[in-house]
Amino acid sequence: MADFPGMVNTQTSSQTSHVSVMNTFVDLNFIKSMPGILLLVEIVFGLLVWALVTSTAYWIVPAYSWVLFVSITLWLLSIVLFIMLFLGMRHKLPSIPWPIVLLVFYGVAAILYFTAFLANTVSITAFGGGYHIGHVAAAAFFAIFVTMAYGASTAFAYIEWKGDGGNAAMTTVPV
Repeated sequence: MADFPGMVNTQTSSQTSHVSVMNTFVDLNFIKSMPGILLLVEIVFGLLVWALVTSTAYWIVPAYSWVLFVSITLWLLSIVLFIMLFLGMRHKLPSIPWPIVLLVFYGVAAILYFTAFLANTVSITAFGGGYHIGHVAAAAFFAIFVTMAYGASTAFAYIEWKGDGGNAAMTTVPV
């Protein structure tokens, strides 16, 4: 008990509060991983899809409203998802079942983008041989790449959700 007063440090420091404020975690390995690269591809090509469609007279063909809705909505959601994964929210919010959330998001996104790609492709001829046909054709070209990227992301999310897939007999210790 005699040693107790000598062990107490009464000096205050602002460094400890500064460290707790700056407790941000950036996952740089996510950008280098295949799911991170695919998410960046989805964002960049998704931007090209909706930018090309909006540069045309899209109101002439009602199907382009669906293409715009899908492409802009999924583009925004993909940006939000990228920011969340880049900032390490998977580690900060462990109560969220991330593997199943990502699997459902990417699966639904792949299906929706495929329908938008089909609507875009079928409606290209509505512009005839006019000026805008190149824009909507390029949008359809990039839309299939976004669809394939979402499909590949779905496959990676499925593999993560399923686990490593290793053989249980190989992981047990023989007695």
